[in-house]
Amino acid sequence: MKKDTLEFLSSLAENNSKEWMDANRDWYLDVKAGFLETVAALLTELSKTDSRLSLLKPKECIFRQNRDIRFSANKNPYKNNMGAYFAVGGKKSDGPGYYLHVQPGECFLAGGIWMPSSGVLKKIRQEIDYSGAELEKIIAEQSFQKTFGEIRGERLKTSPRDYPTDHPYLDLLRLKSFVVSTPISDHEVLSDDLVNICINAYRKMDSFNAFLARAVEDAEGGEGIL
Repeated sequence: MKKDTLEFLSSLAENNSKEWMDANRDWYLDVKAGFLETVAALLTELSKTDSRLSLLKPKECIFRQNRDIRFSANKNPYKNNMGAYFAVGGKKSDGPGYYLHVQPGECFLAGGIWMPSSGVLKKIRQEIDYSGAELEKIIAEQSFQKTFGEIRGERLKTSPRDYPTDHPYLDLLRLKSFVVSTPISDHEVLSDDLVNICINAYRKMDSFNAFLARAVEDAEGGEGIL
């Protein structure tokens, strides 16, 4: 990661326009190159435990800097952050993965699946119905709790269709996203130890992602992943 990455993103947030980006294109490309180097290093480490990730190229993991403003009230053309998602199949995968979010004062690491399609969500709920005790054990583990706390995500107000209101794993079944996250400081993002910091956190969510991967292995379709 380039040492001026956060400085660039702060300046972009203050001058979010095509004119400013055009005038600072070389700065952006330099910062992007540094981000890609970090993503490549993370892919190398993650591939040690899942060789399928070695098939990915760094550019298949990062999100575009341009925003889709067609249906948004916010017409700023660029994101104020840089993000990368590591999952089998790349950033558009339906399966679980690992996420890095870089934004001044708001950096974090995350994993899981964000807003799965109805087909994928159904598969996850079936797995919770069958093996909810296993997921409860995973998220109750001490290092998991200390690092991530609870699963984050929008929840249904009532029980999902086809599940009783007294289901033993109702709180998990009500989830519409399955995401865990932990903040990291700006200092950590710019440090030479960033890759190790990320990998140490990602390893703590391996069992969580493995549960989700088993659930969605045969699911088709998908609208949004972390």
